[in-house]
Amino acid sequence: MFDVRPVGYVIGLLIAALGATMLVPMTIDLLFGSPDWAVFLQSAVITMMVGSSMAIASANGVGKGLSIQQTFVLTTGVWVALPVFGALPFMLGEVDARPVDAFFEAMSGLTTTGATVLSGLEDLPEGLLFWRGLLQWFGGVGIIVVAMVFLPELRIGGMQIFRSEGFDTFGKILPRATEISSRISVIYFSLTVLCGLTYYALGMSPFDAATHAMTTIATGGYANYDTSFGAFGPGVEYGAVVFMMLAALPFVRYVQMVSGSARPLLSDPQVRGFFTTAAVLVVVMAAWQWSFDASSPETSFRKVLFNVTSILTGTGYASEDYMNWGSFPVVLFFFIGLIGGCAGSTSCSIKIFRYQLLFASIRAQIQSIHSPHGIFTPRYQGRRVSEDVLSSVMGFFVLFVVSLGVISVVLGMTGLDVTTSVSGAAAALANIGPGLGSEIGPAGNYAGLNDTAKWVLAGAMLIGRLELLVVYVLFTLKFWRG
Repeated sequence: MFDVRPVGYVIGLLIAALGATMLVPMTIDLLFGSPDWAVFLQSAVITMMVGSSMAIASANGVGKGLSIQQTFVLTTGVWVALPVFGALPFMLGEVDARPVDAFFEAMSGLTTTGATVLSGLEDLPEGLLFWRGLLQWFGGVGIIVVAMVFLPELRIGGMQIFRSEGFDTFGKILPRATEISSRISVIYFSLTVLCGLTYYALGMSPFDAATHAMTTIATGGYANYDTSFGAFGPGVEYGAVVFMMLAALPFVRYVQMVSGSARPLLSDPQVRGFFTTAAVLVVVMAAWQWSFDASSPETSFRKVLFNVTSILTGTGYASEDYMNWGSFPVVLFFFIGLIGGCAGSTSCSIKIFRYQLLFASIRAQIQSIHSPHGIFTPRYQGRRVSEDVLSSVMGFFVLFVVSLGVISVVLGMTGLDVTTSVSGAAAALANIGPGLGSEIGPAGNYAGLNDTAKWVLAGAMLIGRLELLVVYVLFTLKFWRG
């Protein structure tokens, strides 16, 4: 029989911890003189009481390690429970959001999607803006730990390649999961501080610098202004590009670099593939812009560099409405969002390594067609890729496309037009943030969508952030019988 107590204990502790962090935006509201501080105090008390009660009630079941079943339930349960309580300040505060809107905003934050239903951001209390950034910051470090500790063990979407001795992702310096988590957290915090200081030096206010540093390193995309990064100067855009790129690289490589070995970072095929992809996309898009845009070459290049990087990494910031750039950039942006950064980063979407494995498999197939008697094996970083990994990757691609199609159809059934349905499904499933069109594009938000569409998109954010199968497997009878 499935024992829910170990799962409930961990989720309870995390809920209580989330409640404790609500005291930070409460303090910020007190410093800025906002009466909304009482909302965060109320939310914190409710959240900590519920979380503590859940942990205490489940404590007698703790003692043994988690089974595979419990690990799947825990991974999904955390990302469902935390948005429920993270939504409280949106419902109880000045925004007075309805449950569907509050849950959508909190889910978008913790999954680092960045899609928002809020407008008039400049007029919101500082504590609430900071809370949005804090949700994304927690979601960013959380997904790194999940990707490096849980997903390889659960053999999800080819992630088991990062636990294989042959590929030696962690190396001898990272023998335990707890050590991985703690070291990654230190790097994550350090990058956030460095990003905040950079933003401040480039002209942001201390509050804006701190908030945007959290959402940049989390590649989340929540901003304090309706115009996103259009509210800042050119220097800030260049600074954001650097840190969005850094956040999209494997954090375990930073740990190895700090430990004295930079070679794994420099030789990682993911990293080389990511920078190559970014460079090609920027060059192609910049060439297009220079042909049709009357702006200066530097302005066109900066806008292209910033927005391409933002969508490629899944951050979702926008410095201007790229829907006005023409049909080719719009189509290209749609597909850029389906690429993503490196595994083990805060970036989202399909990830570079899966495309590399897909192309390696296709190359081997083509070679076998040309030479039927030859033996051609897909390789990654010079090493043979097992059939288990390739099968997982192919299954992920198929499942992603099928999920995208089903979610698009369901959104269409709620009354949304084709552009909004397809781009909204892609933006949620790939955790990008902005979709296409006048309503949910870079100049709009998701507030005008119907409630059913918002629930569907919130579910799609969860499914996409947890690599599809982590959630889908919970709906199979075999899983619960195992």
